[in-house]
Amino acid sequence: MSDLRYPIGRFSPVATLSPAERSACIEQIATAPALFRDAVAGLSAAQLDTPYRPGGWTVRQVAHHLPDSHLNAYIRFKLGLTENSPAVKTYEEKDWAVTPETRAPIGMSLDLLTALHARWVTLLRAMSASDFARTITHPEWGTPTLDTILALYAWHGRHHTAHVTALRQREQW
Repeated sequence: MSDLRYPIGRFSPVATLSPAERSACIEQIATAPALFRDAVAGLSAAQLDTPYRPGGWTVRQVAHHLPDSHLNAYIRFKLGLTENSPAVKTYEEKDWAVTPETRAPIGMSLDLLTALHARWVTLLRAMSASDFARTITHPEWGTPTLDTILALYAWHGRHHTAHVTALRQREQW
């Protein structure tokens, strides 16, 4: 792999998903917490504090980042379903990755990710095709559909899990 930042490749936005693609993305979101939990299982404190790449976040920071990011995504879905193309905020991920709780044990973030995804998947499975066609207004992304956001966060969970599994493979942990 030539670019440690993107072990599964960069995200390629799509405006609309087929029903099969949508179902696959929802399943990826459903399984992401368990797959990430498996990826970090048994790591020591020193291993958790190892960057997944030179200049990158530590595994611990990635573990805390996932629920931060996915909470934002869940809120974006709720806004997109209840308002007409609502404006959403960006947030400074790099700054969030260094707030004090990101040095804490990762169990609380793994539990938060699990609970969040259970609720999010319940919402996603109840949405109609027309719901997924709704849009949000993002200052950097324009007006993506909720299908686009679904695909992005399905990729995002796999992306960060691969950061950890690739590091474990390289380090032979």
